[in-house]
Amino acid sequence: MRSTEEVLESLREALSGVGVVLPSLAVDPLTGAGDEPFPLVDLGRCNVRTAERLASVLRGEAPPVGSYVVDGRDGRVGEVMGHLGGRVQLRPLGGGREWDCPPESTGPAPQADVLRARVRKVNREGRMPC
Repeated sequence: MRSTEEVLESLREALSGVGVVLPSLAVDPLTGAGDEPFPLVDLGRCNVRTAERLASVLRGEAPPVGSYVVDGRDGRVGEVMGHLGGRVQLRPLGGGREWDCPPESTGPAPQADVLRARVRKVNREGRMPC
């Protein structure tokens, strides 16, 4: 049988593999310090976006909510906001009107495209009047 720390690390890697990071993931200190043969794993606290992404992954939605994808039909990059009626709901990274896309037309967005869109958004917000 694997140690609690090994199981915890395995869970951390599995979650990370689907894009979910639980920052407070740890062995429960109370049960870990005692003679309990199976200490509890404390999944910790996370923000709503992380919880929604985790729920999306557990439901088997592809691509999961919160991921960045390219709409293969026209090359637009968007963030997955949800799944409705067999379609993926995408929002442009810089904000704007959402659009629907068939899941089979999506692919992972290149990191450079995601970063470029975020920089454009920050620059646009910096030029807005107060």
